[in-house]
Amino acid sequence: MLSVVVLISGSGSNLLALLEAADNPLYPVRVLAVGSDNPALGLEHAEAFGVPTFVVEPGRFQTREEFANVLLENIDFFEPDLVVLAGFMKMLPPSFVDAFRSRLINLHPSLLPLFPGTHAIRDVLAAGANLTGSTIHLVDAGMDTGPVISQRELAIPAGVSEVELTEMVKVLEHAHLVDVVREISEGTINMKGFI
Repeated sequence: MLSVVVLISGSGSNLLALLEAADNPLYPVRVLAVGSDNPALGLEHAEAFGVPTFVVEPGRFQTREEFANVLLENIDFFEPDLVVLAGFMKMLPPSFVDAFRSRLINLHPSLLPLFPGTHAIRDVLAAGANLTGSTIHLVDAGMDTGPVISQRELAIPAGVSEVELTEMVKVLEHAHLVDVVREISEGTINMKGFI
């Protein structure tokens, strides 16, 4: 069984999808803990499922490296097989990324390399694109630049608002994340093949 620590920064809707899946004994994944860079609302999902939580706030540290080192210590305590960034909105330094080489994935709401960054859905609409989707990629030291593991496409309806498209992409992301984490657990996806 694959053991996972999930990092979030917000409402944790992708986390909730993963927790609900892991609640099924046939799903070969166990969520060991959930961490955040703030007292995020999504931590309540973890608490509802009896999963331990931790918060490491970057504002309490002098440097990004100090923040990342304490975050690393918190994750290492649980000894996960995989770390999932599910709406975690902080860039992590190379030292952190190297510590989890081939075991650190991120979920992004666009078809990377198109529209990286924190406003992907807004950027997709501003560009007049007719297709978007969800990307799960291995994390490297850049912003949304790591090797793509899996993508799912979504046609953008004419006249859709940013709020509406955000919700559509979230639905896609929830299923995508649950499926990919299961495939990693089952060995269908070999993480070392993406290094």
